[in-house]
Amino acid sequence: MAFGSARVSGLPPYLFSVIDEKKKQLQKKGVDVIDLGIGSPDLPTPDFIVKRLIDELKDPENFKYSGYSGCQEFREAVADYYKKQYQVKLDPDKEILTLVGSKEGIAHIVPALIDPGDGVLIPDPGYPVYRSAVYLSGGESINLTLNAGQGYRPDFASLSEEECQKAKLMFLNYPGNPTAATIEIDVFEEAVEFAKQHNISVVHDAAYDLVTFDGYKAPSILQVPGAKDIAVEFGSLSKSFNMTGWRIGYVAGNREIIQALSIVKSNTDTSQFLPIQKAAAEALRSDLATVSANNFAYNQRMEAMLKALSAIGIQVEKPRGSFYIWARVPAGYSSQKFSEKVLEEAGVIITPGNAFGPSGEGYFRISLSVPTERLNEAVSRIKQLDLEVGRHVPRS
Repeated sequence: MAFGSARVSGLPPYLFSVIDEKKKQLQKKGVDVIDLGIGSPDLPTPDFIVKRLIDELKDPENFKYSGYSGCQEFREAVADYYKKQYQVKLDPDKEILTLVGSKEGIAHIVPALIDPGDGVLIPDPGYPVYRSAVYLSGGESINLTLNAGQGYRPDFASLSEEECQKAKLMFLNYPGNPTAATIEIDVFEEAVEFAKQHNISVVHDAAYDLVTFDGYKAPSILQVPGAKDIAVEFGSLSKSFNMTGWRIGYVAGNREIIQALSIVKSNTDTSQFLPIQKAAAEALRSDLATVSANNFAYNQRMEAMLKALSAIGIQVEKPRGSFYIWARVPAGYSSQKFSEKVLEEAGVIITPGNAFGPSGEGYFRISLSVPTERLNEAVSRIKQLDLEVGRHVPRS
């Protein structure tokens, strides 16, 4: 007897779960694998956040259910963060909702806003979970091309009138995954104008908003006048505060969108564990000194890896945000073939660009979220690669 719905059967396994399985198989064979695939910070969660968690664990009141919208302290901390960071005023009761990590929010907001058959504009290249969420909701993914020649701005002119009419929702993501693209506020202004013209809701995924370098400060879409008429923004503490396993995030913005999402969530989850929410509030109300320290470490790693890539003829302009490097594969390689070569001959996992959509073909992504000594080892191995097409140089 076969189990699983036709819809689930038609969904390919999540990319990084497949990569993780390959990693385990190689490790069983004795291969020392360095994983530059998934973006999971190796740096520890700051001590002051952990301390707040431990303190809250001592209060029996925190072992009860959270409110469905999340605890008041966390939502007020998000509002305070937006006021301080972006000069945006938010109502913590109506315009903010706690998420069990932003990935959960992505999965739930799609069925909250579209009906089966509706279209969703997906950044191409973009985070694969957007497409998966649309597929599981019975929607249709419509590629929104990101123009590489213009810093991966959305190319709204590439959409047909039929696609614009079909679309009910649009995802954006800056600093970008996988492209590491950063933008100025004018990109959001254009997106809001386009969305209002075509009656499209907008979700901006700001998971990397605080992971920035060289004086760059990422804008919020909610800074655009009138953005709250049609847009919400997802935030996550995973990358900025090294809290991936804590599963804590938020959505802020349009209250009708948030209300629709809250209905889906209240029927599927009961928010996050209260001590985690309160520790996350402590993080958002901090002076962000630990975030700056993280960014300093990522910046050093970034420069080391860019030099290594340059040594094998791969030139990349230094990103201003995220902890990813998005680069073209060497001449003669597809994304998949180059990723396989790096894995087989260097024992290093990188992510093939085609996993992020059609426009990702010809690129690969490197994550810098590994300990510095392991990154240095990966750099050393990559420098030794022979990239002449057709030659195979096994590792000694």
